[in-house]
Amino acid sequence: MRLFLSVLLVTLALCCYEANALPCPALVEDLSGFLLKPTSAFKVSLANYGAPPEAVQAVLDVKSCTDNISDSRRQALIKILGKITASCGI
Repeated sequence: MRLFLSVLLVTLALCCYEANALPCPALVEDLSGFLLKPTSAFKVSLANYGAPPEAVQAVLDVKSCTDNISDSRRQALIKILGKITASCGI
């Protein structure tokens, strides 16, 4: 088992050496939409994923909590998201 793991790691290192950790632009858009969009507009963007209704409802429940964050704190979160994506090259 140890040999298998070693071979797997070496293979991944050789084949995927150009991999990076850049966030997908759709992820950045969804995260900013989670903070900025009204619930009805965010629900439409969630429909693109085809998630089960109970999963969508769970996300909307969490969004209802984040909607109560003050505007100054929300802007601070957006600023942090901007710094993260800027450091990743997007």
